[in-house]
Amino acid sequence: MNQNQDYFNQMEERIPRGGVRTRFAPSPTGYMHVGNLRTALYAYLIARNAEGTFLLRIEDTDQARYIEGATDVIYRTLRECGLRHDEGPDLGGPCGPYIQTERREIYKAYAERLIRLGGAYRCFCDEARLRELHEEGTPGGKYDGRCANLSPEESDEKAGAGVPFVVRQKIPREGTTTVNDMVYGQITVENDTLDDNVLLKSDGLPTYNFANVVDDHLMGITHVVRGSEYLSSAPKYDLLYKAFGWEIPQYIHCPPVMRDAQHKLSKRHGDPTYDDLIREGYLPEAVLNYVALLGWSPGGEREVYSLEELAEIFSIAGINKAPAIFDKAKLDHFNAEYLRALPPERFLTLAEPYIRQSVKNPAIDPALIAPLVQPRCERLTDIPQQVDFFDILPEYDSEYYVNKKSKTDRAISLDMLCHAEKTLEELPDWERETIHDALMNLAAALGVKNGTLLWPVRIAVSGKQTTPGGGVEICHILGREESLRRIRTGIRMLEGE
Repeated sequence: MNQNQDYFNQMEERIPRGGVRTRFAPSPTGYMHVGNLRTALYAYLIARNAEGTFLLRIEDTDQARYIEGATDVIYRTLRECGLRHDEGPDLGGPCGPYIQTERREIYKAYAERLIRLGGAYRCFCDEARLRELHEEGTPGGKYDGRCANLSPEESDEKAGAGVPFVVRQKIPREGTTTVNDMVYGQITVENDTLDDNVLLKSDGLPTYNFANVVDDHLMGITHVVRGSEYLSSAPKYDLLYKAFGWEIPQYIHCPPVMRDAQHKLSKRHGDPTYDDLIREGYLPEAVLNYVALLGWSPGGEREVYSLEELAEIFSIAGINKAPAIFDKAKLDHFNAEYLRALPPERFLTLAEPYIRQSVKNPAIDPALIAPLVQPRCERLTDIPQQVDFFDILPEYDSEYYVNKKSKTDRAISLDMLCHAEKTLEELPDWERETIHDALMNLAAALGVKNGTLLWPVRIAVSGKQTTPGGGVEICHILGREESLRRIRTGIRMLEGE
């Protein structure tokens, strides 16, 4: 016993004291869903706002859900979003190991200690008996507590004889337990409604309900951020803290993120994960900004914030109890704002792969196209279909040449294209300014508005009614030979009608 007490004393001495400490503790399931990302973000912001510590812990005790390489997904997501952790499996720290399967002996030791303290007991009931209880329909579907009546000697004897067992929490049969949550306030439950849930499985691995309490205590976590689906389990956690004689951390249970008023976001039902959103052309910083506002409000009208600004203004008091609806249209708006605010060099770096998806011609310079699409796309994946005409002139209808605003019809457009062909053919060079000035002077010489000339030129060189950039920019990017070829194609189309 003294040796065991020395072990616990040493573990307690490792716990950091003072300052705010938060954690993100995901399961390595292969992807990061939006709710998980928001949990990580809020935990990060609470720590940074208080100049505290944010740590990463991998909760991999549910081996049935473990996906190879999933931990790398977690690291990459946090890195892309700028959520830098201060302690974790890759960085180390005073409270390691930070991977739960590497803490197996710790959980065993604390489970035995909890048994001695009267907060847990060994349960030797086999699967057949548990199945019978389930079929008989025990009140609330709970375990009936049969093994809680074993004396310490009987329990030790069975365990010593090698009889398989799990460790169950010993819930008080009377009274109530009140949980304090910083979002939902005080919540009181009758103890007799709580189940003697399993803490340690027969393979020696803990359940989430046990491991998260032991780890949060031993890692000095002061603020526990998690989804509201765990709120119903919080009384059990409080009872564990009390049984050990530990201080209970602050709870911040966040409202669910919903697809609509009735359904929560779910990967199984096709709702996007973080990686899905990035593949759909959203920027990590835009996703993060939008996710921050799913259930939290900074107050005021402003919505666009950098991560550093969010850390400065974040307040737990701004977290709402009401579910938050994930609105793709709203995210599109955020992403468009971020794309337009990017420095041109960075936008080109991001946009070039998407431009090259449809513009294969090596003679076409993506650096000339990028400034045209930057103000016009909501997602990077919008780009290929906006610029595909640079590669190949699409088939189009002569009806495109009819435009009331530009005061053009087929006959007027034919006349404009014939004059434009001659003017562009005679240009001394093919610079954007030269093309622009030549066409503006031509419109003036013909006595028509600029749009009357430029509309049919743009239709002829793009084959589209809406394009990033106008006819001048498109001609400049296409080059003299290709621009004149397309204009002549338009002339033949209109002459043939």
